[in-house]
Amino acid sequence: MNWDPAQYLKFVEARRRPALDLIARLGGKSPTRIVDLGCGAGNITRLLAEHWPQAVITGVDSDPAMLRKASSAPSSIEWQRIDIAVWDAVTQPDLIFSNAALHWLPDHQHLLPRLIDQLPAGGVLAVQMPSNFSSPSHQILRKLADDYRWQQTLGGIEMGKVLSAADYHRLLAPICRHLEVWETTYWQALSGNDAIVEWMKGTTLVPYLARLDADAAEHFLAAYRAPLAIVYPRGADGHTLFPFKRIFFVAQR
Repeated sequence: MNWDPAQYLKFVEARRRPALDLIARLGGKSPTRIVDLGCGAGNITRLLAEHWPQAVITGVDSDPAMLRKASSAPSSIEWQRIDIAVWDAVTQPDLIFSNAALHWLPDHQHLLPRLIDQLPAGGVLAVQMPSNFSSPSHQILRKLADDYRWQQTLGGIEMGKVLSAADYHRLLAPICRHLEVWETTYWQALSGNDAIVEWMKGTTLVPYLARLDADAAEHFLAAYRAPLAIVYPRGADGHTLFPFKRIFFVAQR
């Protein structure tokens, strides 16, 4: 997939809020070595550096455009280009932090225990992921991609997936000394004439648009936009309410 940092950061405040909530949940912890898995454009990694200025911090991502954006301003953060699905720690981090990234990876039943194994005793895995895949924005997209006009080109694309909160608790509790799992729905008031499409173009639509040329993408987005406008009408104040559920867990080894 080819990510566009500028598109992703169009709604930077709304995308940042869950990360801030996850950082706040870590309380008085003082990690000395932090890895941000799926660091993207690096804006959240820089929040980690602000919160723990004495820590050695590494941002890990596989997308070159995102990493160019992340490294465009000087910092003490080390940026590594590697697929987070195969990442292994060279030195054990006290904190593995991942914000809105792990839902792109399959087989969480094996992935998450492997990440826990990267931690020392007392180390923490802190994760936030979208859990909005049953919402109209995503259901409409799936239905459209399965339409006869698009199925041959777009069939089989994965938009990411997560387990239920109960499944994460069952998976992680036996291998952790302390575990918190929770869900939050953020009622995002997005601005702009085409807010939901613009939001989705920054994330979920990326693999779909990657398979379409410019003309086909324009027709696909027009077909997507019409039903979205009914479900998510723009308010008189110019904002579109977009409820977005996210799942979190903080797991201490």
